[in-house]
Amino acid sequence: MNKTLYLAYGSNLNLEQMVHRCPTAKPVGPALLKDYQLLFRGGHGGSVATIEPFKGKTVPCLLWEITPADEVALDRYEGFPFLYRKEMVKVKLGKKNVETMVYIMNEGRPLGAPSCYYYSVILDGYKSADFDIGILKQAVEDSKEDGNG
Repeated sequence: MNKTLYLAYGSNLNLEQMVHRCPTAKPVGPALLKDYQLLFRGGHGGSVATIEPFKGKTVPCLLWEITPADEVALDRYEGFPFLYRKEMVKVKLGKKNVETMVYIMNEGRPLGAPSCYYYSVILDGYKSADFDIGILKQAVEDSKEDGNG
């Protein structure tokens, strides 16, 4: 069976949620995506996580090995291809670079803060992976609508 490496940086860092959504997915390990930043887009308190190129920043991620059935479930959850598109990015896994699939939000959605619930789901993922929570808090600050939100 074909397995795909999938890079999670938002709510799919949450192990419980992924087990429920993609029962055959296996966590591979943490990875850092270099020269990207985490942001929230969608506006009106319903903003969700995305990543955008940004020199010098990093996004902590969790690599998953997923089956085609898992990918179908993720496509549905991520609103592919309307809300998110799929791209291939390289990350370091141990000592080697691996190519992995990631969902990135399509252009045109405004910055905005996530709901408390959505934030807490990602926060749980950050805590269980021992990621720097400061990066998540900074993403919320950076996503406040034009600095007025």
